[in-house]
Amino acid sequence: MNYQERIRLDWTAVGLWLFLVLFGWMNIYSATYNEATAAIFNFDTYHGKQLVWIGAALLVAVVIILTEPRIFSNGAYLIYGLIVLLLVLTLFIATVTKGASSWIDLGPFRLQPSEFAKFATALAVSKYMSGIGVDWKQNSTKWACAILIGIPMMLVLLQHDMGSALVFLAFVFPLYREGLSGGILLVGVAAIALFVLALLINKFILIGALVVVAGLYLFVWLNKRTTRDWWQTIGVLACCVVFIFSVDFVFNHMLEAHQRTRIEVLLGKTEDLRGAGYNVHQSKIAIGSGGVAGKGFLKGTVTKADFVPEQHTDFIFCTVGEEYGWIGCVVLLIAYSWLLQRLIIMAERQRSTFARFYGYCVASIFFIHLLVNVGMVIGLVPVIGIPLPFFSYGGSSLLAFTIMLFIFIRQDASKNQLL
Repeated sequence: MNYQERIRLDWTAVGLWLFLVLFGWMNIYSATYNEATAAIFNFDTYHGKQLVWIGAALLVAVVIILTEPRIFSNGAYLIYGLIVLLLVLTLFIATVTKGASSWIDLGPFRLQPSEFAKFATALAVSKYMSGIGVDWKQNSTKWACAILIGIPMMLVLLQHDMGSALVFLAFVFPLYREGLSGGILLVGVAAIALFVLALLINKFILIGALVVVAGLYLFVWLNKRTTRDWWQTIGVLACCVVFIFSVDFVFNHMLEAHQRTRIEVLLGKTEDLRGAGYNVHQSKIAIGSGGVAGKGFLKGTVTKADFVPEQHTDFIFCTVGEEYGWIGCVVLLIAYSWLLQRLIIMAERQRSTFARFYGYCVASIFFIHLLVNVGMVIGLVPVIGIPLPFFSYGGSSLLAFTIMLFIFIRQDASKNQLL
């Protein structure tokens, strides 16, 4: 890496990464603090282990910055293939943790390949999209992208890791940026809405409402009605009816018992404050008790009493809310929003399709993680267990997110090259 490229590094993105990593470590330290293990360099504790992972992540970031950027585009398919093989291997040798078989024991530490599958898939799809002759008007392009995304997603699903699998839906956003029809996004939103409504209200009432909407579309909103309009409307309505009646089968036979309970708690169909709803209930109490300015560093009473399970991993946002209050939560969300904005700005200034598409993949994956993690902590989405980027405890997630981000920072530093 030459002097000019070092100057062109997006230091705002690097600074935001450093802030999130260090602020996250402070909250891990606070969430797991006790006087017996208060030493910062006690590597038997969560905060001590995370400090080691931060050092490893920093080293990886430096190596990536010093690496020739073409290596990542030229080796995209190789990296993707190796990670897919690792995902397959995980199915046979992984140890089951909290219902998911997604961790490989490697002596003193454990590896979660599904975290690395996200950036590997981003590289592979970006490489394909940057190929000569790729056109969204061709069905072959759509199928190729669906296969590249679908293979790791299905392997992660087979590991019973629903949260990590759902993150792969983030690739819809960069594909939309490259020309994917907005109708795909609309169908996805409509499917989620119908799924929730089918669980909440009588199915025949829901179908009746859809028939009324279809009638209004044909006779009120549509100026000219052709035979094609009639058949399209009837076809969409029939698909909706089939989907509605399939909801019960999907809900009762394809979801795990704990997943069904979490959804029912979220929708208010049941109240399980001692079971599936316990985490979210205690998390809300912790965040609410912080008030405007919070109780102060190491002064969180709810987190110190271990009322919130997984408060150093998936529910670490509640520690921010209790100790730093509304102000701390806003500052953290501003930092994430600023990072997302920088990634989009960086993506739009790329000369190569590979770098631009990859940048949007990184921003979309971070956005989904942020949306789902914070949403589940405050009770807006079901608890599916995905980490807050750079913030939650975990070596695999920290390394994977760091690799993902710094590959793009390195691409951006060489944006004048057509990779």
